Amino acid sequence: MPCYNEQRTIRSLLDSIYHQSYPRQSIEVVIADGLSTDQTRQEIQEFSLANKDLVVRVIENQKRSIPSGLNQALDAASGHYIVRLDAHSVPAEDYVARSVAALEDGLGDNVGGLWDIQPGSDTWQARSIARAAAHPLGVGDARYRVGGSAQEVDTVPFGAFQRSLIERIGKFDETLLTNEDYEFNTRIRRAGGKIWFDPEIKSTYIARQNLRDLARQYWRYGFWKVKMLRRFPESFRWRQLAGLFVISFPVLALLGIWFEWARWLLSFEIVVYLLALIVVGLQLAIRHRDLTLFWGVPLAIATMHFSWGTAFIWSMISR
Repeated sequence: MPCYNEQRTIRSLLDSIYHQSYPRQSIEVVIADGLSTDQTRQEIQEFSLANKDLVVRVIENQKRSIPSGLNQALDAASGHYIVRLDAHSVPAEDYVARSVAALEDGLGDNVGGLWDIQPGSDTWQARSIARAAAHPLGVGDARYRVGGSAQEVDTVPFGAFQRSLIERIGKFDETLLTNEDYEFNTRIRRAGGKIWFDPEIKSTYIARQNLRDLARQYWRYGFWKVKMLRRFPESFRWRQLAGLFVISFPVLALLGIWFEWARWLLSFEIVVYLLALIVVGLQLAIRHRDLTLFWGVPLAIATMHFSWGTAFIWSMISR
């Protein structure tokens, strides 16, 4: 797993790995730390001293990017099976066992499961972001976020695979600072492999705490998606149209200076978009008995859409 300044969550992740149902003596943990400046390394060291029956190794990720950290961890790992994790996640007790079983059964070349998305703190923004990040209006049909039956998909979070897969298709692309996992899965599918989603492979994912951090996260997603699509244009998915849809607002506003049809279309789009946000916010507020979701979820979804969409366009024109 790659990490950087994860002192709040790294201990929970390590505890969850320690309590995996998979034989502990058959597990090694390799952490690629991007030169953390907080107490992350201290937390790891204290855990290792208290749990010496689990092998935990830390390597320095000098480049401080996710793909470079993953590749260094892959080089350092000795296992036959590779299970990628994230410092913002907490895998269920049977996560490793189910992942390995799916690989042994030949269900997929890279297997993954369902996120239980939880707020990063007990604030209205954090709770709203967690709900928005698991709703189809915010994330489309991404199975690992919205759920579904076991099936072949285009991508899974983190993933588990055999080491031989790396020998066949190569490691993570270090020129992509984000979307490296989707690019990896695209190469698998291009090589005739299969990405398998199993909702019984579960992990808790800790979402961003506030709208500012959410905007930065989705800006990265949108910006680097363009770099990804230039290599694999067929990897574009309909769920990503929502981010581009919102960019039509300023375009129609500009055209509306000269054309009446553009003004009408802009008005229609705004009304439909706002109504959709309001309906989703109301539904989730009632379902979870949390009034703050009524305005918080629409704000979070709009932040995701506009950040992703504007970054996507900026990346296109900035080359």
